[in-house]
Amino acid sequence: MKPLEGIRVLEVAMYGFVPSGGAVLADWGADVIKVEHAVTGDPQRGLRMIGAFRVEGDPNPNVDHFNRGKRSIGLHLGTPGGREVLYELARRADVFLTSFLPSARRKFGIDVDDIRAVNPDIIYARGSALGPRGEEADKGGYDFTAFWCRGTHAASLTPPNIEGLISPAPAYGDTISGTNLAGGIAAALFRRERTGEPSVVDVSLLGSGLWTLGHALALSLHLGMPWVPPPQGSHGAMANPLSGLYRTADGRYLSFVMLQPGKFWADVCQHIDRPELADDPRFGTAEQIAAHTDEAVKILQEVIATRTLAEWTERFATLAGPWAPVQDTLQAAADAQVRANEYILRSGELQLASSPVQFDVSPPQLGPAPEFAAQTEEILLELGLDWDRITALKEAGAVT
Repeated sequence: MKPLEGIRVLEVAMYGFVPSGGAVLADWGADVIKVEHAVTGDPQRGLRMIGAFRVEGDPNPNVDHFNRGKRSIGLHLGTPGGREVLYELARRADVFLTSFLPSARRKFGIDVDDIRAVNPDIIYARGSALGPRGEEADKGGYDFTAFWCRGTHAASLTPPNIEGLISPAPAYGDTISGTNLAGGIAAALFRRERTGEPSVVDVSLLGSGLWTLGHALALSLHLGMPWVPPPQGSHGAMANPLSGLYRTADGRYLSFVMLQPGKFWADVCQHIDRPELADDPRFGTAEQIAAHTDEAVKILQEVIATRTLAEWTERFATLAGPWAPVQDTLQAAADAQVRANEYILRSGELQLASSPVQFDVSPPQLGPAPEFAAQTEEILLELGLDWDRITALKEAGAVT
Protein backbone atom coordinates (compact mmCIF):
# COMPACT_ATOMS: atom_id res chain seq x y z
CA MET A 1 0.00 0.00 0.00
CA LYS A 2 1.32 3.42 -0.93
CA PRO A 3 1.74 5.87 1.98
CA LEU A 4 -0.96 8.30 0.79
CA GLU A 5 -3.35 5.76 -0.66
CA GLY A 6 -6.90 6.80 0.22
CA ILE A 7 -6.00 10.50 0.40
CA ARG A 8 -7.81 12.75 -2.08
CA VAL A 9 -6.23 15.99 -3.24
CA LEU A 10 -8.15 18.69 -5.09
CA GLU A 11 -5.67 20.72 -7.12
CA VAL A 12 -6.66 24.12 -8.50
CA ALA A 13 -3.36 25.25 -9.95
CA MET A 14 -1.50 26.07 -13.15
CA TYR A 15 1.98 25.88 -14.65
CA GLY A 16 4.80 24.12 -12.80
CA PHE A 17 5.34 24.87 -9.13
CA VAL A 18 2.15 23.78 -7.36
CA PRO A 19 1.26 21.03 -9.88
CA SER A 20 4.70 19.51 -9.26
CA GLY A 21 3.72 19.22 -5.60
CA GLY A 22 0.56 17.46 -6.70
CA ALA A 23 2.65 15.12 -8.84
CA VAL A 24 4.73 14.11 -5.82
CA LEU A 25 1.55 13.42 -3.84
CA ALA A 26 0.29 11.29 -6.74
CA ASP A 27 3.61 9.42 -6.75
CA TRP A 28 3.00 8.70 -3.06
CA GLY A 29 -0.44 7.25 -3.81
CA ALA A 30 -2.88 10.14 -3.42
CA ASP A 31 -5.84 10.51 -5.78
CA VAL A 32 -5.11 13.94 -7.24
CA ILE A 33 -7.95 15.60 -9.12
CA LYS A 34 -6.61 18.41 -11.29
CA VAL A 35 -9.11 21.21 -11.89
CA GLU A 36 -8.53 22.98 -15.21
CA HIS A 37 -10.36 25.84 -16.88
CA ALA A 38 -13.29 24.36 -18.77
CA VAL A 39 -12.21 25.86 -22.10
CA THR A 40 -8.51 26.67 -22.05
CA GLY A 41 -7.15 24.15 -19.55
CA ASP A 42 -3.85 24.60 -17.76
CA PRO A 43 -1.74 27.07 -19.80
CA GLN A 44 1.20 24.70 -19.29
CA ARG A 45 -0.38 22.46 -21.92
CA GLY A 46 0.47 25.07 -24.54
CA LEU A 47 4.15 25.18 -23.60
CA ARG A 48 6.03 23.66 -26.51
CA MET A 49 9.28 25.66 -26.68
CA ILE A 50 11.84 25.61 -23.84
CA GLY A 51 15.23 27.08 -24.70
CA ALA A 52 16.42 25.27 -27.81
CA PHE A 53 14.00 22.38 -27.22
CA ARG A 54 10.72 22.17 -29.15
CA VAL A 55 8.14 19.45 -28.49
CA GLU A 56 5.81 18.53 -31.35
CA GLY A 57 2.62 16.62 -30.64
CA ASP A 58 1.87 14.51 -27.60
CA PRO A 59 2.99 13.33 -25.14
CA ASN A 60 4.46 16.61 -23.96
CA PRO A 61 7.12 16.32 -21.22
CA ASN A 62 6.38 19.93 -20.27
CA VAL A 63 3.01 18.68 -19.05
CA ASP A 64 3.73 15.15 -17.89
CA HIS A 65 6.56 15.97 -15.49
CA PHE A 66 4.14 18.04 -13.40
CA ASN A 67 0.93 16.09 -13.86
CA ARG A 68 1.70 12.38 -14.01
CA GLY A 69 -0.74 10.15 -12.19
CA LYS A 70 -3.53 12.74 -11.84
CA ARG A 71 -7.11 12.90 -13.10
CA SER A 72 -8.34 16.02 -14.90
CA ILE A 73 -11.72 17.74 -14.75
CA GLY A 74 -12.64 20.87 -16.67
CA LEU A 75 -14.54 23.42 -14.56
CA HIS A 76 -15.48 27.05 -15.15
CA LEU A 77 -15.19 28.54 -11.67
CA GLY A 78 -16.78 31.76 -12.88
CA THR A 79 -20.14 30.00 -13.18
CA PRO A 80 -22.46 28.91 -10.35
CA GLY A 81 -22.46 25.34 -11.67
CA GLY A 82 -18.68 25.18 -11.79
CA ARG A 83 -18.37 26.38 -8.19
CA GLU A 84 -21.09 23.95 -7.12
CA VAL A 85 -19.10 21.05 -8.51
CA LEU A 86 -15.89 22.37 -6.96
CA TYR A 87 -17.49 22.58 -3.52
CA GLU A 88 -18.78 19.02 -3.88
CA LEU A 89 -15.27 17.88 -4.71
CA ALA A 90 -13.86 19.86 -1.77
CA ARG A 91 -16.39 18.28 0.57
CA ARG A 92 -14.89 14.87 -0.24
CA ALA A 93 -11.23 15.93 -0.30
CA ASP A 94 -8.47 15.75 2.32
CA VAL A 95 -6.36 18.49 0.76
CA PHE A 96 -7.15 21.60 -1.26
CA LEU A 97 -4.07 22.64 -3.23
CA THR A 98 -3.89 25.92 -5.14
CA SER A 99 -1.56 28.35 -6.87
CA PHE A 100 -4.17 31.11 -7.25
CA LEU A 101 -3.31 34.54 -5.89
CA PRO A 102 -5.33 35.93 -2.95
CA SER A 103 -7.40 38.23 -5.19
CA ALA A 104 -8.25 35.36 -7.54
CA ARG A 105 -9.12 33.06 -4.65
CA ARG A 106 -11.56 35.65 -3.35
CA LYS A 107 -13.00 36.26 -6.82
CA PHE A 108 -13.74 32.59 -7.44
CA GLY A 109 -14.82 31.75 -3.90
CA ILE A 110 -11.98 29.33 -3.19
CA ASP A 111 -10.18 31.05 -0.32
CA VAL A 112 -9.61 29.29 3.00
CA ASP A 113 -12.90 30.31 4.55
CA ASP A 114 -14.86 29.37 1.40
CA ILE A 115 -13.42 25.87 1.25
CA ARG A 116 -13.53 25.34 5.01
CA ALA A 117 -17.23 26.31 4.95
CA VAL A 118 -17.96 23.10 3.03
CA ASN A 119 -15.22 20.99 4.65
CA PRO A 120 -13.95 22.21 8.05
CA ASP A 121 -11.38 19.39 8.22
CA ILE A 122 -9.66 20.01 4.91
CA ILE A 123 -5.96 20.87 4.73
CA TYR A 124 -5.58 24.04 2.68
CA ALA A 125 -2.23 24.32 0.87
CA ARG A 126 -1.06 27.39 -1.02
CA GLY A 127 1.92 27.84 -3.28
CA SER A 128 2.92 31.43 -3.97
CA ALA A 129 5.73 33.38 -5.55
CA LEU A 130 6.60 35.67 -2.66
CA GLY A 131 4.87 34.30 0.46
CA PRO A 132 1.49 34.87 2.15
CA ARG A 133 2.39 38.08 4.00
CA GLY A 134 3.83 41.48 3.13
CA GLU A 135 2.95 44.12 0.59
CA GLU A 136 3.74 41.84 -2.36
CA ALA A 137 1.73 38.81 -1.25
CA ASP A 138 -0.71 39.31 -4.15
CA LYS A 139 2.01 39.46 -6.79
CA GLY A 140 2.62 36.52 -9.05
CA GLY A 141 5.91 35.15 -10.26
CA TYR A 142 7.77 32.21 -11.74
CA ASP A 143 10.70 30.14 -10.62
CA PHE A 144 13.13 32.31 -12.63
CA THR A 145 11.95 35.54 -11.03
CA ALA A 146 11.09 34.55 -7.45
CA PHE A 147 13.30 31.50 -6.83
CA TRP A 148 16.31 31.99 -9.10
CA CYS A 149 16.80 35.75 -9.23
CA ARG A 150 15.19 37.16 -6.11
CA GLY A 151 16.01 34.05 -4.08
CA THR A 152 19.78 34.68 -4.57
CA HIS A 153 20.71 31.89 -7.02
CA ALA A 154 21.47 34.00 -10.11
CA ALA A 155 23.85 36.32 -8.27
CA SER A 156 25.29 33.66 -5.97
CA LEU A 157 26.08 31.05 -8.64
CA THR A 158 27.27 33.22 -11.53
CA PRO A 159 31.09 33.35 -11.52
CA PRO A 160 32.62 36.82 -11.39
CA ASN A 161 33.84 38.62 -14.48
CA ILE A 162 31.49 36.98 -16.97
CA GLU A 163 28.83 38.73 -18.98
CA GLY A 164 25.25 38.27 -17.81
CA LEU A 165 23.98 35.68 -15.36
CA ILE A 166 23.70 31.92 -15.23
CA SER A 167 20.19 30.67 -15.98
CA PRO A 168 18.66 27.47 -14.57
CA ALA A 169 17.21 24.52 -16.43
CA PRO A 170 13.42 24.75 -16.90
CA ALA A 171 11.28 24.57 -13.76
CA TYR A 172 14.37 24.17 -11.55
CA GLY A 173 12.87 26.17 -8.70
CA ASP A 174 9.35 24.94 -9.44
CA THR A 175 10.22 21.30 -8.87
CA ILE A 176 12.24 21.94 -5.71
CA SER A 177 9.49 24.14 -4.29
CA GLY A 178 6.81 21.63 -5.26
CA THR A 179 8.60 18.90 -3.36
CA ASN A 180 8.76 21.22 -0.33
CA LEU A 181 5.01 21.76 -0.68
CA ALA A 182 4.30 18.03 -0.84
CA GLY A 183 6.38 17.49 2.29
CA GLY A 184 4.47 20.22 4.11
CA ILE A 185 1.16 18.64 3.12
CA ALA A 186 2.32 15.23 4.33
CA ALA A 187 3.27 16.77 7.70
CA ALA A 188 -0.14 18.47 7.88
CA LEU A 189 -1.88 15.16 7.18
CA PHE A 190 0.12 13.58 10.02
CA ARG A 191 -0.82 16.42 12.37
CA ARG A 192 -4.49 16.07 11.48
CA GLU A 193 -4.30 12.33 12.07
CA ARG A 194 -2.78 12.92 15.52
CA THR A 195 -4.79 15.94 16.69
CA GLY A 196 -7.78 16.28 14.39
CA GLU A 197 -6.67 19.82 13.54
CA PRO A 198 -6.30 20.83 9.87
CA SER A 199 -3.54 23.20 8.81
CA VAL A 200 -3.05 25.95 6.27
CA VAL A 201 0.22 25.11 4.50
CA ASP A 202 2.24 27.80 2.73
CA VAL A 203 5.30 27.37 0.52
CA SER A 204 6.72 30.08 -1.73
CA LEU A 205 9.25 30.11 -4.52
CA LEU A 206 11.12 32.89 -2.72
CA GLY A 207 11.30 30.99 0.56
CA SER A 208 12.37 27.80 -1.19
CA GLY A 209 15.10 29.68 -3.05
CA LEU A 210 16.51 31.02 0.21
CA TRP A 211 16.29 27.60 1.87
CA THR A 212 18.09 25.92 -1.02
CA LEU A 213 21.03 28.30 -0.59
CA GLY A 214 20.55 28.41 3.18
CA HIS A 215 24.10 27.29 4.02
CA ALA A 216 25.63 30.06 1.93
CA LEU A 217 23.09 32.53 3.33
CA ALA A 218 24.02 31.61 6.91
CA LEU A 219 27.71 32.13 6.15
CA SER A 220 26.99 35.45 4.45
CA LEU A 221 24.98 36.81 7.35
CA HIS A 222 27.54 35.61 9.89
CA LEU A 223 30.53 37.06 8.04
CA GLY A 224 28.86 40.11 6.47
CA MET A 225 29.70 39.38 2.85
CA PRO A 226 27.70 37.97 -0.07
CA TRP A 227 28.42 34.49 -1.35
CA VAL A 228 30.51 34.62 -4.53
CA PRO A 229 31.45 31.47 -6.49
CA PRO A 230 35.00 30.83 -7.66
CA PRO A 231 36.03 32.31 -11.03
CA GLN A 232 34.95 30.40 -14.10
CA GLY A 233 37.35 27.59 -14.92
CA SER A 234 39.04 27.52 -11.54
CA HIS A 235 39.66 24.38 -9.55
CA GLY A 236 37.35 25.28 -6.66
CA ALA A 237 38.61 24.94 -3.09
CA MET A 238 41.38 27.33 -2.10
CA ALA A 239 43.00 25.12 0.54
CA ASN A 240 42.19 21.55 -0.54
CA PRO A 241 43.37 19.99 -3.82
CA LEU A 242 41.03 17.05 -3.23
CA SER A 243 37.91 19.21 -3.42
CA GLY A 244 37.33 20.60 -6.90
CA LEU A 245 37.02 19.92 -10.63
CA TYR A 246 39.57 18.31 -12.95
CA ARG A 247 39.46 18.08 -16.74
CA THR A 248 40.06 14.71 -18.40
CA ALA A 249 41.76 13.87 -21.70
CA ASP A 250 38.45 13.79 -23.59
CA GLY A 251 37.30 17.20 -22.37
CA ARG A 252 35.03 15.86 -19.64
CA TYR A 253 35.31 16.72 -15.95
CA LEU A 254 35.36 14.82 -12.71
CA SER A 255 34.93 16.19 -9.22
CA PHE A 256 36.69 15.33 -5.99
CA VAL A 257 35.05 16.19 -2.68
CA MET A 258 37.31 14.80 0.03
CA LEU A 259 36.97 17.15 2.95
CA GLN A 260 39.75 15.37 4.89
CA PRO A 261 42.61 15.51 2.38
CA GLY A 262 45.12 14.05 4.78
CA LYS A 263 43.01 10.92 5.10
CA PHE A 264 42.69 10.34 1.36
CA TRP A 265 45.88 11.79 -0.16
CA ALA A 266 47.92 8.55 -0.20
CA ASP A 267 45.04 6.59 -1.74
CA VAL A 268 44.59 9.16 -4.50
CA CYS A 269 48.32 9.04 -5.21
CA GLN A 270 48.14 5.26 -5.63
CA HIS A 271 45.14 5.50 -7.97
CA ILE A 272 46.81 8.07 -10.25
CA ASP A 273 50.05 6.03 -10.41
CA ARG A 274 52.03 8.63 -8.49
CA PRO A 275 52.70 6.73 -5.22
CA GLU A 276 55.83 8.79 -4.53
CA LEU A 277 53.63 11.82 -3.83
CA ALA A 278 52.32 10.12 -0.71
CA ASP A 279 55.76 10.55 0.85
CA ASP A 280 56.39 14.02 -0.52
CA PRO A 281 57.06 16.28 2.50
CA ARG A 282 54.92 19.02 0.93
CA PHE A 283 51.88 16.80 1.37
CA GLY A 284 52.68 14.94 4.59
CA THR A 285 49.79 16.31 6.68
CA ALA A 286 46.47 18.04 6.08
CA GLU A 287 48.09 21.32 7.08
CA GLN A 288 50.95 20.84 4.63
CA ILE A 289 48.53 19.84 1.86
CA ALA A 290 46.54 23.01 2.49
CA ALA A 291 49.70 25.11 2.43
CA HIS A 292 50.77 23.61 -0.91
CA THR A 293 47.34 23.42 -2.54
CA ASP A 294 48.39 25.23 -5.72
CA GLU A 295 51.25 22.80 -6.30
CA ALA A 296 49.06 19.77 -5.64
CA VAL A 297 46.33 21.07 -7.92
CA LYS A 298 48.80 21.58 -10.75
CA ILE A 299 50.09 18.02 -10.37
CA LEU A 300 46.58 16.58 -10.31
CA GLN A 301 45.51 18.66 -13.31
CA GLU A 302 48.43 17.35 -15.34
CA VAL A 303 47.82 13.73 -14.36
CA ILE A 304 44.02 13.73 -14.73
CA ALA A 305 44.41 15.26 -18.21
CA THR A 306 46.28 12.16 -19.41
CA ARG A 307 43.28 9.77 -19.34
CA THR A 308 39.67 9.87 -20.47
CA LEU A 309 36.77 10.01 -18.05
CA ALA A 310 35.91 6.41 -18.89
CA GLU A 311 39.45 5.34 -17.98
CA TRP A 312 39.35 7.26 -14.70
CA THR A 313 35.92 5.85 -13.92
CA GLU A 314 37.30 2.33 -14.16
CA ARG A 315 40.44 3.22 -12.23
CA PHE A 316 38.58 5.12 -9.49
CA ALA A 317 36.08 2.32 -8.86
CA THR A 318 38.13 1.44 -5.75
CA LEU A 319 38.97 5.01 -4.72
CA ALA A 320 38.17 5.46 -1.04
CA GLY A 321 37.19 9.13 -1.15
CA PRO A 322 34.05 10.62 -2.70
CA TRP A 323 34.30 11.58 -6.36
CA ALA A 324 31.89 11.83 -9.28
CA PRO A 325 31.80 12.35 -13.02
CA VAL A 326 30.25 15.62 -14.20
CA GLN A 327 27.25 14.53 -16.27
CA ASP A 328 24.67 16.17 -18.49
CA THR A 329 21.03 15.06 -18.61
CA LEU A 330 21.54 12.26 -21.13
CA GLN A 331 24.69 11.00 -19.41
CA ALA A 332 22.91 10.92 -16.05
CA ALA A 333 19.99 9.03 -17.60
CA ALA A 334 22.43 6.34 -18.78
CA ASP A 335 24.18 6.12 -15.38
CA ALA A 336 24.00 2.54 -14.10
CA GLN A 337 23.50 3.73 -10.51
CA VAL A 338 20.59 5.94 -11.57
CA ARG A 339 18.98 3.00 -13.31
CA ALA A 340 19.69 0.56 -10.48
CA ASN A 341 17.77 2.79 -8.09
CA GLU A 342 15.00 3.49 -10.65
CA TYR A 343 15.40 7.24 -10.36
CA ILE A 344 14.08 7.53 -13.92
CA LEU A 345 10.82 5.75 -14.60
CA ARG A 346 8.52 5.02 -17.48
CA SER A 347 5.29 7.03 -17.60
CA GLY A 348 3.30 6.06 -20.64
CA GLU A 349 5.50 6.85 -23.64
CA LEU A 350 7.85 9.07 -21.63
CA GLN A 351 10.72 8.59 -19.23
CA LEU A 352 10.43 10.93 -16.24
CA ALA A 353 12.48 11.63 -13.13
CA SER A 354 10.97 9.91 -10.14
CA SER A 355 10.19 12.05 -7.13
CA PRO A 356 13.15 11.49 -4.81
CA VAL A 357 11.52 9.73 -1.83
CA GLN A 358 11.20 5.95 -1.92
CA PHE A 359 9.28 3.83 0.57
CA ASP A 360 10.33 0.27 1.42
CA VAL A 361 13.13 0.42 -1.17
CA SER A 362 10.62 0.72 -3.99
CA PRO A 363 10.11 3.49 -6.55
CA PRO A 364 6.68 5.00 -7.16
CA GLN A 365 4.65 3.77 -10.10
CA LEU A 366 4.04 6.71 -12.41
CA GLY A 367 0.77 7.03 -14.23
CA PRO A 368 0.64 9.13 -17.38
CA ALA A 369 -0.57 12.69 -17.20
CA PRO A 370 -4.26 13.04 -18.06
CA GLU A 371 -5.43 14.58 -21.27
CA PHE A 372 -7.28 17.83 -20.75
CA ALA A 373 -10.54 17.22 -18.82
CA ALA A 374 -10.32 13.52 -19.67
CA GLN A 375 -11.95 12.36 -16.44
CA THR A 376 -14.64 15.05 -16.17
CA GLU A 377 -17.59 12.70 -16.60
CA GLU A 378 -16.00 9.98 -14.47
CA ILE A 379 -15.48 12.40 -11.58
CA LEU A 380 -18.98 13.88 -11.87
CA LEU A 381 -20.49 10.41 -11.77
CA GLU A 382 -18.47 9.67 -8.62
CA LEU A 383 -20.11 12.73 -7.06
CA GLY A 384 -23.48 11.12 -7.68
CA LEU A 385 -24.61 13.39 -10.53
CA ASP A 386 -26.90 11.81 -13.10
CA TRP A 387 -26.51 12.27 -16.84
CA ASP A 388 -29.26 14.88 -17.04
CA ARG A 389 -27.39 17.06 -14.53
CA ILE A 390 -24.05 16.47 -16.28
CA THR A 391 -25.57 17.47 -19.60
CA ALA A 392 -27.08 20.61 -18.06
CA LEU A 393 -23.68 21.59 -16.60
CA LYS A 394 -22.05 21.13 -19.98
CA GLU A 395 -24.69 23.19 -21.75
CA ALA A 396 -24.21 25.97 -19.18
CA GLY A 397 -20.44 25.98 -19.80
CA ALA A 398 -19.77 25.02 -16.20
CA VAL A 399 -17.89 21.84 -17.08
CA THR A 400 -16.05 20.61 -20.14
